Amino acid sequence: MEKSDHTYLAIHQWAEEDRPREKLLLKGKASLSDAELIGILLGSGTKTLSAVDLAKQILSTVHNDLHALAKLSVTDLIRFKGIGEAKAITIVSALELGRRRKESEPRKTLRITSSSDAYEYMKPELTDLPHEEFWIIMLRRNNAIIGKEQISVGGVSGTAVDPKVIFKKALDVMASGLILIHNHPSGNAQPSEADKKLTRKVKSAGEMLDIPVYDHLIFTDHTYFSFSDESIMP
Repeated sequence: MEKSDHTYLAIHQWAEEDRPREKLLLKGKASLSDAELIGILLGSGTKTLSAVDLAKQILSTVHNDLHALAKLSVTDLIRFKGIGEAKAITIVSALELGRRRKESEPRKTLRITSSSDAYEYMKPELTDLPHEEFWIIMLRRNNAIIGKEQISVGGVSGTAVDPKVIFKKALDVMASGLILIHNHPSGNAQPSEADKKLTRKVKSAGEMLDIPVYDHLIFTDHTYFSFSDESIMP
């Protein structure tokens, strides 16, 4: 149905097949746009915007990127006219459920055979974070995954890492190898000089303890940088 740019129509005035709830029932959930799905969550709009138009307005501020939307807090969302605390909590809760669903999917990767395996393995922990976190993946001799451990949590631009903490975790589980991984909330996957220095320091300590460090991944929501793939592991 065509809707004039100058005339506001409430959703109940739309043709039935264009209303989000009815459209979902008639055509299935995959037929709905992101704005329509969020519109269903909102339930209502404002005096001048339908729920779907309000959803479009919110999405436009994050360039229609659901990963960016997931990083918004309740405080961020209630700044939009027409979004109260209850609606903001609904949006945040729905996006968190989506993240947890991804996290609860059966792990297909029981061994790390490439940098992409490590990246996929860490997605549930590092996707959509507004701050930096540093993790290690601990491996057996056949590259089977023992587990992963958070080493430190920092701010937007960095996190402090103590190699002693890294290797205590590794020794506790008798790990035979490690992969270092931390995220860059900025989305820039390129390593900083501090990242390179830390990699050299940890790898050197690992050589003394006979626990090799195979790689260091810099994680962003859409891509990653592998020290090993780029042949810059010390």
